[in-house]
Amino acid sequence: MVTERCAGVDEAGRGALAGPVVAAAVILDERNTITGLADSKKLDADTRELLAKEIKTSSISWAIGIGSVDEIDQLNILEATMLAMKRALESLLIPPDKALIDGNRIPSVSIPAQAIVRGDALEAAISASSIIAKVTRDHMMVQIDKQYPCYGFASHKGYGTPAHRSALQRLGATPVHRKSFSPVKLCLNRLNMV
Repeated sequence: MVTERCAGVDEAGRGALAGPVVAAAVILDERNTITGLADSKKLDADTRELLAKEIKTSSISWAIGIGSVDEIDQLNILEATMLAMKRALESLLIPPDKALIDGNRIPSVSIPAQAIVRGDALEAAISASSIIAKVTRDHMMVQIDKQYPCYGFASHKGYGTPAHRSALQRLGATPVHRKSFSPVKLCLNRLNMV
């Protein structure tokens, strides 16, 4: 009997003020159980890094999809997230039979899909995709920090921390900031009024 190949899909960076939204799709190998899978937000950075390496080497297939800052601003964050998830699923080298999507919405895909609220805590494949998405996005934000070192992207990863909001007020927005997000929009409006 052939078992159904399920891909877990999750995203990272949806609530950030800067940087892309990153989705991952992962098909786990049921014969290769990975210990310690959980919602990426519940794991420390070192544990996420170790698990990401194990997921990449022991899964049947994994892939990344990205929704750019321009797509976030043009489409909105939900649509850019759905696009990133679709891209991740379509980039898998081995096509899944079904997709398990974290959350309450399903991207437009050609395979059967199921939305699972808090799926990153309930389904191992979604937990794995959560970890891959988060680690990938964190690495991207560390690279962005090298381009814009005064904003602290390497530490807050683009989220709206007090330090990030303060830098935004002092220095203005960069091309990696999401201009459609309120704190960034307010900063741009304030600068245009001066």
